[in-house]
Amino acid sequence: MSIRVAITGCGTIGRTHAAALNEFEETEITALVDASAEAAETLADSIEKSGRTRPATFTSQAEAFAGAAVDLVVLATPSGLHIDQGLEVLAAGKHVVIEKPLDVDLSRAQEIEAAAQVAAAQGLVATVISQHRFDEASIAVASAVSAGRLGTLTSAIASVAWWRSQGYYDSGDWRGTWAMDGGGAVMNQGVHTVDLLLWFMGRPVEINARTATLAHAGIEVEDTAVATVTFGNGGLAVLHATTAAYPGLTVRLQLMGSQGSAVVDNDQLQYFHAADPGAEGESMGLMGGGNQAAEEIAKFPAESHTPEDPTVYPGGHVRQYRDILGAIREGRAAGVTITDAVHALAAVRAVYISATLNQPVLFDDVLAGKYNDLQVRTGTDAPDVRS
Repeated sequence: MSIRVAITGCGTIGRTHAAALNEFEETEITALVDASAEAAETLADSIEKSGRTRPATFTSQAEAFAGAAVDLVVLATPSGLHIDQGLEVLAAGKHVVIEKPLDVDLSRAQEIEAAAQVAAAQGLVATVISQHRFDEASIAVASAVSAGRLGTLTSAIASVAWWRSQGYYDSGDWRGTWAMDGGGAVMNQGVHTVDLLLWFMGRPVEINARTATLAHAGIEVEDTAVATVTFGNGGLAVLHATTAAYPGLTVRLQLMGSQGSAVVDNDQLQYFHAADPGAEGESMGLMGGGNQAAEEIAKFPAESHTPEDPTVYPGGHVRQYRDILGAIREGRAAGVTITDAVHALAAVRAVYISATLNQPVLFDDVLAGKYNDLQVRTGTDAPDVRS
């Protein structure tokens, strides 16, 4: 079964998707869509040089649907365009993959969530890229949580400490804007980690946050944010995201429970320890000893590629596409649903609402649209509305 693919958006992330899709013999990229004909032609050249059939290029999805055979559309465009483009894809009766984040507007994201549920009844797959759910380290931790091996999850620390230069934000007039980026360090750099945090810890209850713009000029959004998150089981988490950590550190997620703990650092399982069933454990703890990470990862088959350069071999995207293509073939839902992405987006939105209001907010209130009319902003100019 050949799956014919159109990629909308031929910039950096579009090239990443093309590289991932080229790893599968069953896929054929038949169309490239970009408002810049030059960007589309450049990516078409690259695909042809890789030994694949050169895709046709178009300046709109409507043109692509009329001029090429397309089963699946990949949206690799600025975040603020995702919903309109995604709804157009589903209305045309095609599967859709949306690069993170789902969108910048939660209410519009819920609009495509509803459309995706209708489309699923018609056999269409709609999903959002969350490639780190498919990392071996993430799967190992999620499996341990699901099996209860870590006991009661008590706390977590999620940190995205990256660096983005001023030139990065100056490179596109849409970068660093609420309208198209939808936020800064949390929305764009941290949303994958937010998604993993929710995947491991469950549904949030309350979020209390502060944001600021400290190392960049001329942007509307934050470059630094911290938040505390309370989850349904009472567990607590600290979320930290910044693009002002020169020269850039690794993403780190620590998960702690009453029977075990795990640390994922730079997408690798750095530490893992789960107590034997029924064991009381050390009364004063092991202080980082007893690392079982190697034996946990040994349960997975060795990867045949090392993703040195994600534009050459984007390992996470490849692993997620295995699931997506399987979902299309088998007529099932993809491993990451639109609802998963809506919840991650709602958590990010809650960070911004809390920082703007300078008070904690309830996750369910955010999902229910209580703050839909609130214009969020960075904490540096947010009002104090506490009584």
